[in-house]
Amino acid sequence: MARTRCDRTPAWAPLQAAFDASGKDFDLREAFAQDSQRFERFSQSAPYVFADLSKNRIDAASEALLMDLARQSGVAEHRDAMFAGEKINHTEGREVWHVLLRTPPEVGNDGSHRSTELAKVHETLDGMLAYAESVRADSKITDVVNIGIGGSDLGPQMAVLALDAFANSGKRVHFVSNVDGHELAATLSKVKVESTLFLIASKTFTTIETMTNAHSAKAWFAQQGGTDTARHFAALTTNVAAANAFGITTTFGFWDWVGGRYSMWSAIGLPLAIAIGAEGFREFLAGAHAMDEHFRTAPLAQNLPVRLGLLDVWYRNFHGFTSRSIAPYHSALRRLPAYLQQLEMESNGKRVDGEGATLPFGTSPVLWGEPGTNGQHAYFQMLHQGTDVVPLEFVAVKKARHSLPGHQPLLLANVLAQAQALMTGKVDTGGHKHFPGNRPSTFLLLDDLTPAALGALIALQEHRVFVSGSLWGINSFDQWGVELGKVLAKDIEARLSNGDATGLDGSTAGLLARLRA
Repeated sequence: MARTRCDRTPAWAPLQAAFDASGKDFDLREAFAQDSQRFERFSQSAPYVFADLSKNRIDAASEALLMDLARQSGVAEHRDAMFAGEKINHTEGREVWHVLLRTPPEVGNDGSHRSTELAKVHETLDGMLAYAESVRADSKITDVVNIGIGGSDLGPQMAVLALDAFANSGKRVHFVSNVDGHELAATLSKVKVESTLFLIASKTFTTIETMTNAHSAKAWFAQQGGTDTARHFAALTTNVAAANAFGITTTFGFWDWVGGRYSMWSAIGLPLAIAIGAEGFREFLAGAHAMDEHFRTAPLAQNLPVRLGLLDVWYRNFHGFTSRSIAPYHSALRRLPAYLQQLEMESNGKRVDGEGATLPFGTSPVLWGEPGTNGQHAYFQMLHQGTDVVPLEFVAVKKARHSLPGHQPLLLANVLAQAQALMTGKVDTGGHKHFPGNRPSTFLLLDDLTPAALGALIALQEHRVFVSGSLWGINSFDQWGVELGKVLAKDIEARLSNGDATGLDGSTAGLLARLRA
């Protein structure tokens, strides 16, 4: 697999020249005025998603140069290596094979490593979905509490909320992730011991936040008179022995080649399977697989994840835009920005390349956002009239899943108007009501927020992050940056008890003393 860091390719210098010549002063209003076909040229359909890229500061010439960049960097070869199961997560010596989790079983028994692993995937999937159906059929269980953190919380929580219109199990699904006891206590105050199922989601069954919450939940269960731990607790983990020692006999595992932020397609998705059922979960996987196939087979110029990833590099490394805002115009997608924060910033928030060399350019932008129309009355002021240009990504859904008259047309009118206003602006000689316009945005449109459409949307974002990380020459699949704080927290936890400030910096020592006073 040949990979070349983007700034070391022959295409890099022509891209910089194109940016200097016309890119930095690119005006979207002029671009539309000069090209009546701009919308058609810069929009496309992919599985379940229509994307309008025409309101971005890009033209055919710069996009062609970006395609050269992708070819010369080896993005396609890197993608193929991922799908083939090569160990492209080289710092941990692991495959990156979350795409296998949503691959149909019809591959034949050819004895290959891939077919062997796929058989294991479907054996676990079938078992997990059978268990989900048994929980759905159990009228004595009214509440399901998922205890996890990071990828064991953000993905399934986002998906359960997003697909609430398809939830037909009669179960209330709760999520606890924060080690702050207020969150767990608030959840426990809403449930009853005899009718609650706890799902402990931790690959190693050692994650400190998750296990602290799990042990507290178990203690509450016993204090409330609960006796059948095996019935009321299940684990999503590979550490079966530790789960058994905890008192759990029902476990569903996954594999080292499943990264946490890519794990909701695995047994980590059990809360979603309970909420929407086995058939709905399989549709969720099928939508993701359809986008996988688009990413794997579509020519680069018509490959939506590739086009989005290249646009991200164009904005980050040439325009110098340091953040991107996400505005889902559907209340059920309210946790999408938080999910995408982990997906992109944990994947591509790296300062060294795959060889450990310090990078001379920026990588992951800061991702942030809120659902529309809430965001319009919060931070859109800054997007329209602020000093920084922040590309905005709208996500809209054509079909409403409610029958309230008037709401959906108003919602869709708002999202269209905001995208238009960001681009066109408004002239005011007084200044205060002047909108500079020429603010870029991407518009992602779903016909309906179904399990398959959500699966496709999330897979699209996964592959887009892969593309930009591949271009930057980084390993998007490790996350060593989360480790240092964990190590120091263990040391400081002991110091909070014994008061020992030896070797601490002045600030930490001072705060420790105040917390112990």
